[in-house]
Amino acid sequence: MRAMPPACIFVSVIGFSDVERHALNTLFRLSRDGAVAYAPWEPLTAPGVPAPTTQADVLLIDGACAEAVMAQARALPAGPRLIWVGPGAPEQAWRVLDRPIRWAELLDDLDAVYAARQAGLGGLDLDVSAPMPLDVPEPTRRRALLVGLAPTESALLHQRLALRDITEVDEAGSTEAALDLMGRHAYVCGVFDLDEPHFDGWSLAQWFARRHPHALNVGLSQHAGPLAGWWRRRRVRRDTRRVGIHALLPKPMPVAELGEWLGRL
Repeated sequence: MRAMPPACIFVSVIGFSDVERHALNTLFRLSRDGAVAYAPWEPLTAPGVPAPTTQADVLLIDGACAEAVMAQARALPAGPRLIWVGPGAPEQAWRVLDRPIRWAELLDDLDAVYAARQAGLGGLDLDVSAPMPLDVPEPTRRRALLVGLAPTESALLHQRLALRDITEVDEAGSTEAALDLMGRHAYVCGVFDLDEPHFDGWSLAQWFARRHPHALNVGLSQHAGPLAGWWRRRRVRRDTRRVGIHALLPKPMPVAELGEWLGRL
């Protein structure tokens, strides 16, 4: 088992569905490659083993579960930052997130917890806006990731990527599958459908930018096309810069513009 980095934020998780727990555990596992790791805090110990002497740095609570109601009924510890997901957040909540959970935003909040802790210790030396260092060996074959694409879009990209000698192409149709692939492989290109309603393509694209800072990051959206209103196009392009997307293409993809971006690989 890989050892945790010296800097580690422990998160006490209360509630959440099996799917959300799986996504959280995947994020915790992937964070071990960075300068700061995030790990679940388990207060329960085996018989005869002393209880932990430290408390969790973060309380991550699902407001829709019964345990959350019980957590509010009793006095919460003063030290940890409280991140609340869903309705009914108490006044002491430090951050409140809505569903579907934007995992990249949650990671930003955890980074902010570490930054605040370092500032309190007089040792703030972490740029929370910087991409995560990529601690993955350079692949022998260049690889691309396609997330949430329609069959016609996927077929076109397979064809165009092959022209750039990229034949190792992974496809994901869910948040969990995309996170798992990002954790197991190094990529030179990622393409994300930003309009897919079944998962948060924006957060996945932002996590891809953090995990693979030197890869080409492409977003697809119908709101980038000429039929979308100018204000919507402007907002989508602003958001792409915020999450680290390099190329924003409309749907259907313009072949010439796609080829121009892929030509940079």
